[in-house]
Amino acid sequence: MADVAYLALVLAFLTSIYAAAGFVVGTKSNNYRLLQSARGGVLAVAFLTTISSLLLIYFLLSGNFTIKYVYSYTSTHLPAFYKFAAFWAGNDGSLLLWAWLLSVFTAIVAYSRRLQEDAGLPWVNVVLLVNSIFFLLLLITASNPFARFDHIPAEGRGLNPMLQNPGMLFHPITLFIGYVGFAVPFAFAMAALITKKVDDTWIKVTRRWSVVAWMFLTLGNLYGAQWAYVELGWGGYWAWDPVENASFIPWLTSTAFIHSIMIQERKNMLKTWNFSLIIVTYLLTLFGTFLVRSGVLTSVHAFGNSTVGDMFLAFIAIMLAFSVFLMIDRAHLLTDKQELQSYLSKESSFLLNNLLLVGSAFAVFWGTVFPLVSEAVRGVRVTVSAPFFNQVNGPILLAMLFLMGVCPLIAWQRSSAKNLRDNFLWPMGLALLVGFLLYFVLPDKRLLPILGFVVTAFVLTTILVEFFRGARVRSKLTGDGFVISLGRLMFRNRRRYGGYVVHLGIVLLAIGIIGSSFYKEELVKTVAIGEEIRLGPYSMTYNGLQNRDQGPNVVVFAQMPVFRNGKYLGDAVPAKIFFENWEQPRTEVSVLGSLREDFYVILSTWESFGKEATFKVHINPLIAWMWIGGYLLIIGTLFAVWPGRGADLGPKYMRGRP
Repeated sequence: MADVAYLALVLAFLTSIYAAAGFVVGTKSNNYRLLQSARGGVLAVAFLTTISSLLLIYFLLSGNFTIKYVYSYTSTHLPAFYKFAAFWAGNDGSLLLWAWLLSVFTAIVAYSRRLQEDAGLPWVNVVLLVNSIFFLLLLITASNPFARFDHIPAEGRGLNPMLQNPGMLFHPITLFIGYVGFAVPFAFAMAALITKKVDDTWIKVTRRWSVVAWMFLTLGNLYGAQWAYVELGWGGYWAWDPVENASFIPWLTSTAFIHSIMIQERKNMLKTWNFSLIIVTYLLTLFGTFLVRSGVLTSVHAFGNSTVGDMFLAFIAIMLAFSVFLMIDRAHLLTDKQELQSYLSKESSFLLNNLLLVGSAFAVFWGTVFPLVSEAVRGVRVTVSAPFFNQVNGPILLAMLFLMGVCPLIAWQRSSAKNLRDNFLWPMGLALLVGFLLYFVLPDKRLLPILGFVVTAFVLTTILVEFFRGARVRSKLTGDGFVISLGRLMFRNRRRYGGYVVHLGIVLLAIGIIGSSFYKEELVKTVAIGEEIRLGPYSMTYNGLQNRDQGPNVVVFAQMPVFRNGKYLGDAVPAKIFFENWEQPRTEVSVLGSLREDFYVILSTWESFGKEATFKVHINPLIAWMWIGGYLLIIGTLFAVWPGRGADLGPKYMRGRP
């Protein structure tokens, strides 16, 4: 069976080459039958990679330890949930997942009815197939997931304890869908350059692909943050780890791209900029994958020693050279027909937002690769830590948040002084009032977090004002009630108001980041049985350690009642789980959460059979709003892109009318 799975990959590789060549020759010779044959080849590649993927899942679930990949990432006692997730736990399986997703996306594009009349579609397929050829080449040479032992091991090594978390099922797959999804708009952009049809057609065709890919990339980062928060036992959700950065950088550039294409749709501007952004985003998805597999940077997320790093780097260089060549060769076609008319306009706010996003992406990229650069230049690897990223990106992200509030309030082309005064007076006044009150209410008088709350209050007010004004105008015109008018307004302009819901999610997320970053409290304390731990208004008493069996594993835990200002909240149950085949135990944190704050407890170490134990205790204010904001962001994205009336850029949106 393993030979069948491997043979399917080999056939998929050869078929990809045939299909790519068929599209090129068929297009050049205008041979319809060859084009149809190549199109069938795309479907065959998807079918063959699906067979390989299903067989790998079968081997993982059935515990076929003769296959090295199955042996390395599963064991007899591993729950089926994690056996399935082991599909992408290692380098070989995750590359197969990438190849399978890519082949399915290519088949969807190739057989899309609305695209059949597009003369550039064969070239789109060629670009996507070139990507498939590369990943399939990796799978049949350096990263074969079906390699076998000469003997039959009695038991597998099992899955790394840190990966045995529900996040293992959601974080990698959403991140990969986001990564692979951006190959589609990239392929359409390259096809537009190849065919010299560089108007906004490729943007309109791929807008939904781009937004959905961005949504999954957002979900991947969000799930990763939640996973780190409950699993690593360090009290945070983001540490500017190189692999965390690798998924965040393309998120920044893709966010810039999604905003920038609106300007091209509306004003026929920024052609070169949009091509550049999608190229950079696509290359950064490959770069992120390279970082995980190359071993050039230390990360808790990276795979072990891998032989595919050099091949990835070579492929990135080839695709970069190909893209830049096309851009330079077609530069005369990318001249904008319109220019920016005023700095006080919606166009300028979009452009400035783009520059800030790209600036932040560059800062994170530079901080991530700087250890490699310093080692190459000076022979000494200089590590860039979290303070650098916070100090550089904090002001940039705060400025972007402010622009998010400014943009809805100013007009296209040019804003008058009266327009600015009327639109900014109330939101800015309310935001300053919030800052004034917070300064006197909060015990910590630092200006930076208060400024952050002022900006979030400003953006929140502008968003709510947009909803209120639109619904009120519609209510007056139709005679419907306010709530009915609001609902119909949103559904008839889903792209616009879905975007506002996304922005509202980002505001809530920012509130969570500011609160948990600037106002958190921490304590590390060693206590004996019967002693109390106090932090802020919280108190809990250590009553000793207990243990229980969890299958073949042993769980050591403490169960401690938690009180806030004397009121019982529940029991904190931090734990360590000891696994058969792993030296290091897994940390299980205990979180008692509310909309106000999380009380976060970690069991660190113990001595004398648990008579004394050391705990790390954190109070993380407002962190629940991070997760609420993140999921609200996803809801807004789905609302905006769901097919049907109101999902496209229509004349009402273009005129800025409800």
